[in-house]
Amino acid sequence: MDDLPDQLVWDILSRVKKNVDRNSASLACKRIYKLDNEQRQSMRVGCGLDPANQALTLLCNRFPNLEKVEITYAGWMSKLGKQLDDQGLVILANNCPSLTALTLSYCTFITDLGLRHLASCSKLSALKLNFTPRITGCGILSLVVGCKNLTILHLIRCLNVTSVEWLEYIGKLETLEDLSIKNCRALGEGDLIKLGSSWRKLKRLQFEVDANYRYMKVYDRLAVDRWQKQWIPCESMLELSLVNCIISPGRGLACVLGKCKNLEKIHLDMCVGVRDCDIIGLAKKSSKLRSISVRVPSDFSLPLLMNNPLRLTDESLRALAQNCPMLESVRISFSDGEFPSFSSFTQDGILNLIQMCPIRELALDHVYSFNDIGMEALCSAHYLETLELVRCQEISDEGLQLVGQFPRLCTLRLKKCLGVTDAGLYPLAGTDKLDFLAVEDCPQISERGVQGAARSVSFRQDLSWMY
Repeated sequence: MDDLPDQLVWDILSRVKKNVDRNSASLACKRIYKLDNEQRQSMRVGCGLDPANQALTLLCNRFPNLEKVEITYAGWMSKLGKQLDDQGLVILANNCPSLTALTLSYCTFITDLGLRHLASCSKLSALKLNFTPRITGCGILSLVVGCKNLTILHLIRCLNVTSVEWLEYIGKLETLEDLSIKNCRALGEGDLIKLGSSWRKLKRLQFEVDANYRYMKVYDRLAVDRWQKQWIPCESMLELSLVNCIISPGRGLACVLGKCKNLEKIHLDMCVGVRDCDIIGLAKKSSKLRSISVRVPSDFSLPLLMNNPLRLTDESLRALAQNCPMLESVRISFSDGEFPSFSSFTQDGILNLIQMCPIRELALDHVYSFNDIGMEALCSAHYLETLELVRCQEISDEGLQLVGQFPRLCTLRLKKCLGVTDAGLYPLAGTDKLDFLAVEDCPQISERGVQGAARSVSFRQDLSWMY
C-alpha cells in the first residue's frame, strides 16, 4: 500500500460504499485513515452522539469535506443523553464549509435560532426537516433568505410552521425544484399559490394533509381569483403527489392539474373532489405520463355539501388510454371501510387501459369489480410483468390458475384475498414461471401451498385484520 499513489488509494476507497466497511479499512494504517477522512462526504448520526455537541465537533474536524449530513433521533429517550441543540447547528455551519444537504429528524431541541445559524451555509441546496416541533415559519424564512441556492425543501410534521412568508420568498427566488409538505397542520392547499413564479422550476411536489387534523381553510374570494387569474406554469413538473387534499373547481390544486405537460408520475391518495374532467385534462396534457396511482374515497366519505356527486369513472381511464401511450405503471385502490365504492372505475375500464397502454405494473386494492373474467383478460396483457392484488375478493382459484398463461408476468403479490386457496397455486409448482411470489394474510393459502410456486417466495400470515 505504501507504493500506491494517493489518487489510486482514493479511488479504491471511493468504491467502498458501506460506512462500516470504510471505518474498518481506515484502521489499517494512518495513511488510509487520513485519506478516508479527507474523502468522506456524507455522515449519518443519531442517539449515539453523546455528549452531542462535543461529539459533533470531533466528527466535523475529522471529516472536513462533509457535504451531506443526516441527524436523526428516532427512538430517542432522555436516558440516552441530551439531544443536539442549536449550538450543534452552529458547529455544522462553522466546520462544514462544503455542506450542501442537511436532514434533521426528531430533533426536538432545535429552534428557529439554530436555523438562523445555518443561513450562513451558502452552498446548502437541500434541507429536510422531519418532526422538528419547535421550528416555525420565521426560522425557515431566515434560512431561505441566506441559502439562496435551495433546490430541495422537505417539511414533514413540522406542526408549528404557520407563516407562509417563506413560500413567497422562495417563489421570488425561482430556485426550488423539489418541495414536500406533509402533515404540517397550518399549511393548506391554498397557500401554495404563494409559490408564484417558482412553479416554473418545480419538478417534484408532494403535498399531504393530516387526515386526523383536517383544518378546513375557507377560501376567500381574493384567493380564488388569484388561482384563477394566475397562469400556473408547470412545464417542469415531473412528479406530483397529493394526499388527503381537497380539489375544488377553479381553485387551489385544480388549477395545477392539466397544466403539467411533462408529468411522468402522479399519485392521488384520498383526494376529495377530483372529477373526470380533471383527469381527462391531465391525460390530454401529459402525454409522457408513465405512472399513475389513485386511491378513491368511498361514496360515504364524500362531503354531503356537494351538490353533484364528484366521482371518477371509466371516462378518466379511457382518456388515459387514448392520450398516454407511455403509461406503464397503474395502481387503483379504494379506501378502507365497510362500504367500498361500487360507482367508480369498473373492470371494463381497467381492462381497456391495459389493452391500450404498455402496462408493466398493475396493482388493484379493494377493487371489488375485478374478478376471474378480468384475470382471463390479463392473459393477453403482453407487457405485464408485476401484478399485485390486495383485497380483491371476487378472484377465485379459477382466476388465479390463469397466471401461468400470462405472457411476461414474473412477480405476483397476493394480500388479504379471501377467495383463493392452495389449489390456485398448484399449476405454478415447479414451472419456474414466476421469479417472485409474495402471499400475505390470505387465510386459505398455507405456507406449504406457496412452496415451489416461484423461484423466490415470501409468506406471512396474520389474520387479525379479519376480526
